[in-house]
Amino acid sequence: MHPRCLILISFNSLALFLTFFISFILFTIRIKSPYLAGSASECNIKLNTTSDQAHARFRLLIGILMRPDSYDRRHFLRLIYGIQSSPLAEIDVKFVFCNLTKPEQKTLVALEILRFNDIIILNCTENMNSGKTYTYFSSLPHILPRHYDYVMKADDDVFLRIEPLAASLEPLSRWDLYYGFVIPCPSMNPYVEYMSGMGFVLSWDIIEWIGKSEIPMNDQHGPEDKLVGRWLNLGGKARHRHTEKPGMYDYPGMNGRCSHELIPQTVAVHRLKRWDQWFRVLEFFNVTKELKHSKLNHF
Repeated sequence: MHPRCLILISFNSLALFLTFFISFILFTIRIKSPYLAGSASECNIKLNTTSDQAHARFRLLIGILMRPDSYDRRHFLRLIYGIQSSPLAEIDVKFVFCNLTKPEQKTLVALEILRFNDIIILNCTENMNSGKTYTYFSSLPHILPRHYDYVMKADDDVFLRIEPLAASLEPLSRWDLYYGFVIPCPSMNPYVEYMSGMGFVLSWDIIEWIGKSEIPMNDQHGPEDKLVGRWLNLGGKARHRHTEKPGMYDYPGMNGRCSHELIPQTVAVHRLKRWDQWFRVLEFFNVTKELKHSKLNHF
């Protein structure tokens, strides 16, 4: 064979080898790189940093029950909870609703899941007092990839202050716990009635019991917060109970003796039905205090 042909063949072989080798190196870097391996589905609301997790004392899941069509409210609440954290706890916030029923929901909610991964869709028909809360609690042990110390059910018209909430839970029992705002409103005895549906916390062992016991299974219709209290009383559960008063309350002037003025030690403010109420609460607690001055922003 002519020497020139041999040189050409060798050059082509070398080029092919180098192309393969470089492609392999780039592929390996792409797989191993921490910046490229992640996906948008990992962007769920986690209310602490990686460094905080090593020092967290407990894990809390906050499930905000709402309807699928409440897109604007969900996006607003993502802002509210996305800027809060506590070094005491590893906290996840999820939005909870029943089966989707409209074509547009299936598309728009799918986009939210791809971007934020902070939605739980239960196998139920959307309702307020016909079993949704039971389905939420009873489903968690089967659908979650890991357990939590506490699970919270919260309304979408409540403002939770994460740091005071975590500080309030930290010294309490991790077992057989029932925490919230006890009803009736003037009562300070958490063993009398039940915790308001604005937001109450159950320890994980109670969540597991709800999923197995026939007591809640056969008693799902009625005011959901009142039902939970009745389940626990009938089952002899929740020997550790805590009412977070005056730190949890209804917005001033909204509900008689369940309301009082905003106070610094607030854990939760309920019945925020209008935007002006939300703005007053956010301003009172100065939630944007960490905003740094920038020439890009002219306030």
